[in-house]
Amino acid sequence: MEFRDGSASNDHQELHKSVIEGAHHLSVSSLRISPKSSRSPNSPRSPRSPSSPSVPKSPRSPRVHGKGSPLKNDRHSHSLIDGRPKKGGSGGKGTWGGLLDIDDNYFIDPNDPNYDSSEECEYSDARKSTEEFEEYKKKATIIVEEYFATDDVASTSNELRELGKPGYSYYFVKKLVSMAMDRHDKEKEMAAALLSALYADVINPPQVYKGFSKLVKSADDLIVDIPDTVDVLALFIARAVVDDILPPAFLTKELVSSPEDSKGVEVLKRADKGYLSAPLHADFIERRWGGSKNKTVEDVKVRINNLLIEYVVSGDKKEACRCINDLKVPFFHHEIVKRALIMTMERRQAEGRLLDLLKEAAEEGLINSSQISKGFGRMIDTVEDLSLDIPNAKAILQSLISKAASEGWLSASSLKSLSLEPEKQALDVSEARIFKMKAQSIIQEYFLSADISEVFSCLESENKTCSAELNAIFVKKLITLAMDRKNREKEMASVLLSSLCFPADDVVNGFVMLIESADDTALDNPVVVEDLAMFLARAEVDEVLAPQHLEEIGSQSLGPESIGSKVLQMARSLLKARLSGERILRCWGGGGSSRPGWAVEDVKDKIGKLLEEFESGGDIREACRCIKELGMPFFHHEVVKKALVTTMEKKNERLWGLLEECFGSGLITMNQMSKGFGRVAESLDDLALDVPDANKQFTHYVERAKIAGWLDSSFCLSR
Repeated sequence: MEFRDGSASNDHQELHKSVIEGAHHLSVSSLRISPKSSRSPNSPRSPRSPSSPSVPKSPRSPRVHGKGSPLKNDRHSHSLIDGRPKKGGSGGKGTWGGLLDIDDNYFIDPNDPNYDSSEECEYSDARKSTEEFEEYKKKATIIVEEYFATDDVASTSNELRELGKPGYSYYFVKKLVSMAMDRHDKEKEMAAALLSALYADVINPPQVYKGFSKLVKSADDLIVDIPDTVDVLALFIARAVVDDILPPAFLTKELVSSPEDSKGVEVLKRADKGYLSAPLHADFIERRWGGSKNKTVEDVKVRINNLLIEYVVSGDKKEACRCINDLKVPFFHHEIVKRALIMTMERRQAEGRLLDLLKEAAEEGLINSSQISKGFGRMIDTVEDLSLDIPNAKAILQSLISKAASEGWLSASSLKSLSLEPEKQALDVSEARIFKMKAQSIIQEYFLSADISEVFSCLESENKTCSAELNAIFVKKLITLAMDRKNREKEMASVLLSSLCFPADDVVNGFVMLIESADDTALDNPVVVEDLAMFLARAEVDEVLAPQHLEEIGSQSLGPESIGSKVLQMARSLLKARLSGERILRCWGGGGSSRPGWAVEDVKDKIGKLLEEFESGGDIREACRCIKELGMPFFHHEVVKKALVTTMEKKNERLWGLLEECFGSGLITMNQMSKGFGRVAESLDDLALDVPDANKQFTHYVERAKIAGWLDSSFCLSR
């Protein structure tokens, strides 16, 4: 093609013009759906939107770039074929986008034949909600900035309360931490202290949990501006766990739901392995950013525990109130309430004295009503765990709430959202049937893969509300399928059951359902009684169930000659046998666990050596780590027995200090303490041959253990 005076020939110009006019003619009638339609944001830029009825002139003057077509660099197609996708499809290079694509200028037109008033309401509500959230974000940022400038916890608390919108509180948590991460240690410490002060008082626990979850998920974005995000965010999470505003289970659950290659996984692993598993981790974490006036949470907890123990012994309310005032931590008074309630449950004879102290502190304004409610609320949150060591913990707590409310120093209405017995919603039959099918698929896949984390993930997606009924159905289905298979699958089922950490009541209901259907199961499995009894005994050995739960299951069985009664009778026989824990643990060969386990003699030897090493000058944290790594919590009574006997023989209380640390950290439970002391009581006659004053010493240590809360007041030496 030749060019004259920088222009194309007239013929080609006319051809080009006719092509463009034809293309715009095609775009008018076929694409006009309604006034809502507009140009897709993905479509190439054109002189007019596809719905424009006017026909434009040539989009730009042709340019000449040396020799060649003047249309060479023109972006419009020169073909007469419509480049749009067929049947309203979208995407693809050079296409118009979807027929129903809309841009940001979308609006509701009442004159539209397809106009729907409900659509306008939904659109209006969504826009209003978005505007409210944007407004909240701006105000939350201002509150955080002001707090960093003033360090006024009370003022910040009031401003956040006045701001309202408790459903958006998670954003405040995220904003506070993310802004502190990019500042000095002073601001980081201030942020941690503020979260502890606001927890459950201004910000609900689920919102704190959600805020940290959002932070973990945004770690990949945060690291762009904050290079040490992994370490700093890990320390914030560890600090939240130490301050009791984030449950330790947060790490496990978030680890399962986070992509393996994300920075969030690195954060969680650093928090667990780098901080929370380190020796003396609580003290280190509290002081990492300079601490709050050199006073750590652990220090305050110890002082609270000591002042309550002293008060129970002396009964001096005036001195106890003075000690509470001297703590100078009004935002942490809920810990006093919680600790006093736990002590009341453990020492029933001290109930009147401890409640009198709380009443006095509340009436004098020493502990405000908000902190009182917060303390009771924390107890309600942890009552399920307490039930493992104190079987009637729920009933006792309900009684304490009633007494406090009747005396006027507790607002019962403030605990409505923390009801001990939440209303159970009836489970839809079709929903249960669908879940059973999915549960069977999940379990069968687990038997093939042995991937517990995958089970966690599937259960979380299928049982989003953590329904107790669905949990019980899963327990029943898991054991039913395992009983019909080999020992490997039975072992895997027990390991999974102990890993899922279902509430004990849900597991109890699962076993009750199994017993109720045992007659039908016996048609296919003649040894159903033996299998069910072994699963039940194994659940107690793994501390999935407490001894009290067996009685609860027995009370729901159908008469003395029923299969349920036979199952309970056999389970009790298995548990009463000598070395029952070790035998039950290996009843199916240990094929489903991560390791086959230790032989009993090996465990005893390891316990003896670690106690000897600690007694000769070893580190208490290292000793606790070794006990934990044994992986046999049901056998911790052996640690108690050996430590107590050695203490009595050598009259050296260094090992008593180890037991104190183990109990305080939750490593050794009250149940295991009782078993250990009980075993020593049984061997006192033999021990007296080598230690003449064994009975006197043992009586002394039993009393000390009761005062420290290791043993129940009902423990006696005649067992």
